[in-house]
Amino acid sequence: MGLGKYLLIRAINALIVLSIVVLVVSALFVKVAEKELESRIQEIVNAEYQSLVQQNRAPSDPEAWKMERIKYYRHLYKLDQPYHIRVLYYAKRTITLDFGNTRIPIFGTERNVKAIISLALPRTILLFTTAQIIVIILGLLLGVKAAQKVGSLFDRALSVLALVTTSIPMWWFGMIMLLIFAFKLGWFPSNSMPNPNLTGLDHVLDVARRLVLPITTIVFVLFGGWAWVTRNIMISTLQEDFIMVARAKGVPERKVIYGHGLRAAAPPIVTMTIFSLLGSLGGAIITESVFNWPGMGRVYWIAIETQEINLVMGLTFISVVLYLAGVIIADISYGFLDPRVRVGASAKM
Repeated sequence: MGLGKYLLIRAINALIVLSIVVLVVSALFVKVAEKELESRIQEIVNAEYQSLVQQNRAPSDPEAWKMERIKYYRHLYKLDQPYHIRVLYYAKRTITLDFGNTRIPIFGTERNVKAIISLALPRTILLFTTAQIIVIILGLLLGVKAAQKVGSLFDRALSVLALVTTSIPMWWFGMIMLLIFAFKLGWFPSNSMPNPNLTGLDHVLDVARRLVLPITTIVFVLFGGWAWVTRNIMISTLQEDFIMVARAKGVPERKVIYGHGLRAAAPPIVTMTIFSLLGSLGGAIITESVFNWPGMGRVYWIAIETQEINLVMGLTFISVVLYLAGVIIADISYGFLDPRVRVGASAKM
């Protein structure tokens, strides 16, 4: 099967999964969303009536007028339609990125869900994706080094360090970092929100300084696990026959490790890399709260706490799209790294 057909099948599968998820989420949240919408319609109608009263244009029968206006808005928002129609209506809005507005402003005065996500996502990328890239690089380098020296002091020390760091709650370590380096020593600011009065190079340096503590926290907690997994993958790969043959031929050790071993171990490592980077886009609710970082995790918490259903649906949709994109990218990578993946898919067709 050609690469084009292979990618087309994967894309169709992803669209089917996305549609099912959107339908399920819409079915779960439609009742809650409609309760809020009913309350908002009541507020709109009351506001319209008060406006008419102030203009001395009050209707002779206020109750009948209000009922008529409520009926109009219920029809406008499909509230008078059967349940399955309403679910499809919300699903269609979500797929077309029509997430609507929030009841309360987020990030100051912003109420449009798409605008809120477009503000939060780059901030999360700046923090978590940057930290995750550092974690991946450190994990790969240390894991490969440990695989080369199995049983050595370095290998044992890395194993202990990985166990310790992955056992530490990120939010707890973040609070310790703030306590020591922000409140006790005063080396870094305790608030990660950049100074809005700074511009140019001063703004860049201010943001970089505020990122030191959260990035250090994330990297310290995560790099050990990455190094440990990479070590185990590489140890298994370095025991394969083709590695022994390469060494017997006199191939330089560096080329054996990075040219043969790491390339053969690439598929699981690529999968880890893709999903780690995609997972970083969602942020972390508690970690962002500890450092007061206005990213995706913080927005998710605000949406849940204030029952902003439109915002929850928008964030959920974006998260699902990103993960499905990750699956497709992983499949593409597998197709290039191992042609047997395409052959296997072709045989199942």
